[in-house]
Amino acid sequence: MIPQTVEVPPQNRLDEAALDAFLAEHLPEYAGGLRVAQFPNGYSNPTYALDAIDKDGRTRQYVLRKRPASATLPSAHRVDREFRVLSALQATDVPVPRARAFCDDPQVLGSMFFVMDRVQGRLFSDPTLPGCTPEQRKAIYASMVDVLARLHAVDYKDIGLADYGKPGDYLQRQVELWTRQFQAAQTEDLRPMQQLGDWLAANVPAEGRTSIVHGDYRPNNLLVHPTEPHVLAVLDWELSTLGDPLCDLAYTCFCYYIHEKPVGFGGADPVALGIPAEDEYIRLYCERTGTSVRDWTFYLALQLYKSSSILQGVVKRALQGAGPAAWLEKRPVVAQRAELALALIEKSKQ
Repeated sequence: MIPQTVEVPPQNRLDEAALDAFLAEHLPEYAGGLRVAQFPNGYSNPTYALDAIDKDGRTRQYVLRKRPASATLPSAHRVDREFRVLSALQATDVPVPRARAFCDDPQVLGSMFFVMDRVQGRLFSDPTLPGCTPEQRKAIYASMVDVLARLHAVDYKDIGLADYGKPGDYLQRQVELWTRQFQAAQTEDLRPMQQLGDWLAANVPAEGRTSIVHGDYRPNNLLVHPTEPHVLAVLDWELSTLGDPLCDLAYTCFCYYIHEKPVGFGGADPVALGIPAEDEYIRLYCERTGTSVRDWTFYLALQLYKSSSILQGVVKRALQGAGPAAWLEKRPVVAQRAELALALIEKSKQ
């Protein structure tokens, strides 16, 4: 469960001399001894584990997140936004790693990157939380709800994020954004995606409240305490912005609808495992935030559309040789998730 690292593959190797010079300039405690490894998980921004020695002779651990050199979509892989929101959230009760340094000079490592402190915790790629007791699973999911509610309660203006997203029309802009992203990455005709995009564009509900939204809030982006059942840090803020918080809530509920692991429960009964049922999870969130849920089918369908669009980008990178061939296994999933959304829409009409 503790994130493990691997040797950096040739296509992702860094100029360690340039990185050493950058860290020496931007981290006051840094004294050299740099060692670089890579976290193998994730399809988006290459993420590295850095070990170094501080000026007191102690080992210090950091994480480096870098925009891939092969990035082609202008609004994707925004590690600059990740660094900004992490820095702003330091002053809140939302648990995040400490952001340390940002670099937008491509002469250093080829593309923009940032460095943050490494948080030691468990990362569950499987939402069934293997190895935990039912009581621990219940507590971890309760902590997930609590942290999400805390994030959505943050006054984004007070922490300097008033311009972190455009005001108004968030849901409409989300539909348009993920339509553009899909079309930019499209490699074949996928009628379910066309149908889903058309339905979403024609059924955008009225605007709700505005908050910081994470954009990818689920167990594999949360670090849980090594021994205790609560969240220590929220990771991967690449898709964060200002918008409708119900989008985050819908995204966390993916696992109730998608069967394949590691996204879904794999056919397991969540309640038997100690995990709250979807309606209970939503009720906990509503109690914690003092809000209610509306137009739930639209929110679920939008998040499935977004997920499919992101996966299509992954497939295109693999076809271009910019990612491992294993990513091509996601090719049929793009249409499958769109078809699931269309089925949910039809069911809601009954």
